[in-house]
Amino acid sequence: MTTHPYTRYVAIGDSQTEGIGDGDDLHGYRGWADRLAEILADGHPDFTYANLAVRGKVTAQIRAEQLGPALALKPDLVTVMAGMNDLVRPGFDAERVAGDIEEMFARLTESGARVATVTFPDLGKVSPLARRALPRVLDLNARLCAAADRHGVAVLDTFPHPVTADPRLWSLDRMHAGPLGHARIASGMACTLGLPGHDDWAAPLPRLAPVSALRTASGDARWAVAFLGPWAWRRLRGRSSGDGRTAKRPEPTPWARPHVARPHVSGSQGEAEGRAGFPGG
Repeated sequence: MTTHPYTRYVAIGDSQTEGIGDGDDLHGYRGWADRLAEILADGHPDFTYANLAVRGKVTAQIRAEQLGPALALKPDLVTVMAGMNDLVRPGFDAERVAGDIEEMFARLTESGARVATVTFPDLGKVSPLARRALPRVLDLNARLCAAADRHGVAVLDTFPHPVTADPRLWSLDRMHAGPLGHARIASGMACTLGLPGHDDWAAPLPRLAPVSALRTASGDARWAVAFLGPWAWRRLRGRSSGDGRTAKRPEPTPWARPHVARPHVSGSQGEAEGRAGFPGG
């Protein structure tokens, strides 16, 4: 049992918080927020948890669609993870994105909730799609940390830790954490919130064997066919992986790891896209 003051946790965000990469649409998604809830629920029978995150949402949509419902649930702990889907899109505006995030920080902390957030790792070391995004990542991380400091928001700063860009922490689409990555984020968030026993969340993994340039290029080519092409096609059509979807856990309920979480989506197209595991939150 871990001692902490939290009784009602609400998570808001995009696919990372929904748990994409840690499960599937058929059997359900776990994800770092579920894993954090499991840690917080240990020995706390009155603890409840809601997850309002929906894949594919940009920061403005998270603010518009999830902030109000989160406040209405009167949480004493809220995690905010937003910005990934903005970073990988043309026309990224760091000031606008950071402004939306800061508004969420302000309103949530004003409600009396403890708020925590996460910075972005060096995504270019994980995904070819993000190799030119480093200036964006650094800019948004700096703005996010400054906003967090102004509002007393706890920050899990992933960027300085090399393990967060280790491919073994990421799923095949290279845009979502895999099970190990989600577990590390949950542990890191627990550490950030002051829970004991999680100081080693950023410990490095055993060294990988060297990979030839040819094998790397071949892997990148397969990734582009399997994930980048379909993702770009969806962008061109103005579609999102979140179209027709709703939150997987819209009400605070006692923690219990579900056997199956059915897809919260309307229409066969959304189901097909969910199974395909497209990159982007």
